[in-house]
Amino acid sequence: MASIQELEQLCSQVRRDIVRMVHAVNSGHPGGSLGCTEYFVALYGSVMQHQAQPFSMDGKNEDVFFLSNGHISPVFYSVLARNGYFPVNELTTFRRLNSRLQGHPTTHEGLPGVRMASGSLGQGLSVAIGAALAKKLNGDTRLVFSLHGDGELQEGQIWEAAMAAPAHKVDNLIATVDVNGQQIDGPTDKVLPMGDLAAKFRSFGWEVLELAQGNVLSAVIDTLNLAKTHTGKGKPVVILMKTEMGNGVDFMMGTHKWHGVAPNDEQLATALAQLPQTLGDY
Repeated sequence: MASIQELEQLCSQVRRDIVRMVHAVNSGHPGGSLGCTEYFVALYGSVMQHQAQPFSMDGKNEDVFFLSNGHISPVFYSVLARNGYFPVNELTTFRRLNSRLQGHPTTHEGLPGVRMASGSLGQGLSVAIGAALAKKLNGDTRLVFSLHGDGELQEGQIWEAAMAAPAHKVDNLIATVDVNGQQIDGPTDKVLPMGDLAAKFRSFGWEVLELAQGNVLSAVIDTLNLAKTHTGKGKPVVILMKTEMGNGVDFMMGTHKWHGVAPNDEQLATALAQLPQTLGDY
């Protein structure tokens, strides 16, 4: 298993991948991708028991992950590649015609690591619950992880799923919500305030953990591991993870304006100057 120092270095390289990918095609979603870098690096580098090769679509006897807010595909693709799911140089094909690395993950291209199409928000929790129930039916003791955006929680299907999981005692599921307070049209509290998310999930019957330092790698690892200790006790687990959109690139931080905008040449150079190259660019 990689050391915390090695994983910190990976975070910097993943952020370089993200800004370079969206810049190359002048398209994509850097803000949320940068904000969730520690989560993905922690999940794939330290927390989940998973197998990159050969990739198994059903994920039997391994932990599986579902990305619900699929627009943050740049960070997902980078971490998958850096963990051996497919060649790192395939990141050069991001969002190009006939690429397996579409702007929102899809399954028909057969990209290793991707188990659901997630271009439409609100569906991932339902899929994760289905996968978790399938594991129970198959006698598979491994876990299901999922990630959701806080703006995504404005989708009604999320709350239908949130009711279903405790009703069926889906206690092998760890969902995480990226609470960065931003969405495409502005701050979430101005677009549609969601109130006390912790109280909402608890009232639905979930075990709730709150992570105030979602951009501190050690804190993310510790909280995900803590969440694992709450599984198998009759309740699904949700982590409310506070992050900063655009984290790691100063001019992208804390604003919805970088939700879905690519940096120009000058902005890319400024961003890369802030992000040490640790593993080698693709």
